[in-house]
Amino acid sequence: MLDNKLKHRKLIQYLLFGVAVLWIAIASQSWTDQKAGVRAVKDRTPVANLVFPRLDGHSWRLSDHRGEVVLINYWASWCAPCREETPGLVDLAREYRYKGLSIVGVSMDEGGKQAVESFLREFHLPYPVLMPDLASPSAPAIDALPTTVLVDRNGRAAKSYIGAVRESVFRADVDRLLAEAVTTLPATSANHTEPAGGARGGDVN
Repeated sequence: MLDNKLKHRKLIQYLLFGVAVLWIAIASQSWTDQKAGVRAVKDRTPVANLVFPRLDGHSWRLSDHRGEVVLINYWASWCAPCREETPGLVDLAREYRYKGLSIVGVSMDEGGKQAVESFLREFHLPYPVLMPDLASPSAPAIDALPTTVLVDRNGRAAKSYIGAVRESVFRADVDRLLAEAVTTLPATSANHTEPAGGARGGDVN
């Protein structure tokens, strides 16, 4: 009888250990293996001007942030990888607030403001959140969440990321772009711009 109890206890311990290992494996897979590194300047394309309503009702325009590095993060409150990634973005926003980095979150939630406001309270986001009309033809063309687009100080797409990205990767890429000079770009036609939500091709170096 005692032997059976010991065997049963060991079996439970093995099962719990297996569940813990599986949980760790699943959690580790939620992070992408993207490395730091941005596109060469000659390979960057000007980003089309992004104009979306903010949660507070005002408009946010990408063109207002020329001269800054802009990190545009597309997320949703129900997205588990988004939740893993967000604390790193919060830390970046606070640390780089006066260093030339502007972070903006674009909510892809379909449930309205309530879910978004709950997310904001939970993570204490220090950066603006945009709420585009997802039913509009001009809604962001996003295939996966989270998706992030990094725009250089001259309004050009320097890199795109799909999936949860570690803060250290964002930090390295932002530091590199902040070290670049601001230049005056020649006028470009709409045919030669890249949509700020056009990160369909995955990670771009």
